[in-house]
Amino acid sequence: MMDESDLHELLKNVQETKGYFFNRDKDLVFELLRSLLLNKDRYGYMSCPCRLASGDKETDKDIICPCVYRAPDVAEYGSCYCALYVSREWNENSRPHVYVPERRPPDKYR
Repeated sequence: MMDESDLHELLKNVQETKGYFFNRDKDLVFELLRSLLLNKDRYGYMSCPCRLASGDKETDKDIICPCVYRAPDVAEYGSCYCALYVSREWNENSRPHVYVPERRPPDKYR
């Protein structure tokens, strides 16, 4: 069974090659990774722990981590909505840490 340390290594290796880095706040990162694994157990897929999943994979496909909003969030703000993934500049404090607004359309929350 995979734990958050295993998931961290797996995702780190895959995502860093794409230019996405884990937040340097390791406590936050591991809390979010535990929540992703909990959602996988609960729903069968790793839905974003910062959003309300419906339990229907098709409905939630936009918030399966990494969600479809990550790329535009990191490009525009330096971090994704839940701040799991960030840019190198964000981690180095050469980019301001600002609030990332929710991009998911409200009708997805029904």
